[in-house]
Amino acid sequence: MSHLTYEQSKGIATKTILILAGITIFEVLFALLGKGYLVDGVHISGWITGGAMIALSVVKAYLIIYEFMHMKYEVPGLVKTVLLPVFLLVWAVIAFLAEGNYWNNSRANVKNAVKSEIVK
Repeated sequence: MSHLTYEQSKGIATKTILILAGITIFEVLFALLGKGYLVDGVHISGWITGGAMIALSVVKAYLIIYEFMHMKYEVPGLVKTVLLPVFLLVWAVIAFLAEGNYWNNSRANVKNAVKSEIVK
């Protein structure tokens, strides 16, 4: 980052902050619209709203890491050593949620089977 002047760095940071603010404002307005608070009778599916929120949050996280954590100025090897654990963490969370859902469904099936045996 030493190749940029102070004014250039300040301009890039300001631009990034404005982009992040714009995305945040859009997220809030989209959530309010999806819940029907802005326009009566207009509701957006929770899956669409949730997916949009996740996608926009990933974009914001990318911009923060890329610019404010100075990852765009690092060597590719360091960037990969930072990003790989993040991807593994996301994969682990998804895997744990799927596993927990499976066990929850299995437990419900067992409880229903026991109830039906007691009723007989």
